[in-house]
Amino acid sequence: MSDQSTGVVKWFNDEKGFGFIERENGPDVFVHFRSIADSGSGRKTLVEGQKVSFEVVQGQKGPQADNVTIVG
Repeated sequence: MSDQSTGVVKWFNDEKGFGFIERENGPDVFVHFRSIADSGSGRKTLVEGQKVSFEVVQGQKGPQADNVTIVG
């Protein structure tokens, strides 16, 4: 079961390909570069402070973001 959420990128390590999103309605959630929707630029990365929309799914180590898209 997935749950659509919005939040702000708390931090993202471009070299390691992961980071965390601060949710508006819950605890921070892990994000991996493979979960970032293709923006057409060919590079899947996020920048601290970006507003994003995503689905929350259950990962191996707890909740994580999937189908992450940049808002605005």
